[in-house]
Amino acid sequence: MYKKTTIIALNTIVIKEINRFTRIWMQTILPPTIGMALYFVIFGSLIGPRIGTMNGFVYMEYIAPGLIMMAIINNSYGNVVSSFFGAKFQKHIEEILVAPIPNIIILIGFVAGGVARGICVGIVVTFVALFFTKLSMHSLGITIAIVLLTSIAFSLGGLINAIFAEKFDDIAIIPNFVLAPLIYLGGVFYSIDMLPEFWQKVSALNPILYMVNAFRYGILGESDINITHAFAILIIFIFILFYVSLYLLNKGTRIKN
Repeated sequence: MYKKTTIIALNTIVIKEINRFTRIWMQTILPPTIGMALYFVIFGSLIGPRIGTMNGFVYMEYIAPGLIMMAIINNSYGNVVSSFFGAKFQKHIEEILVAPIPNIIILIGFVAGGVARGICVGIVVTFVALFFTKLSMHSLGITIAIVLLTSIAFSLGGLINAIFAEKFDDIAIIPNFVLAPLIYLGGVFYSIDMLPEFWQKVSALNPILYMVNAFRYGILGESDINITHAFAILIIFIFILFYVSLYLLNKGTRIKN
């Protein structure tokens, strides 16, 4: 009976989260798609021919995996941070937390919603990319695995941001001042082999670099870093974020007054 109740609770949260962003798809799916299309036009069609090739690939083809991953990261993070903070702001989260279900189920439910939106936007942006360039598939398994792990990691990050946020302005600080610089410095538009040795070592501290390169390897078979290291770092990253998120939920940080 307890197991059945838990499954029903998880399904309810996941369905609610998916319905939340699909119901307003013109605000959640369409804008990032248009934004990525503009990146393809500006950096691919206009600037790309001036740059030429990057590691043996046409520039448009080289940046496409990075732009897809950028969309996945932003939307996985954005979905959870806005949804959880909205529930906290409207006091809905307190009703969920006092329900007879484990906090880990609540955590998984919100993260699943973020993963779903990240994957949906990623698929749409991939179709947009195909209008501008030709993408192959070097390894389907690596591509799917890195998309899932990246979505989970940034959904957890969004949850932590939402827990600590006290007003709506707070949920925009991390995406604008932390996430955006890390993405742009994460090898989306260039190969880190082009950087001086010092900046290559600095870039190695950026976790997004490993995600972008692992995804690029899955599609193009090209990467600046070791794929095994990328998966190891990402899995460690997820375990840390998961533990912190669950700890904060159990403690009721910034939630329970």
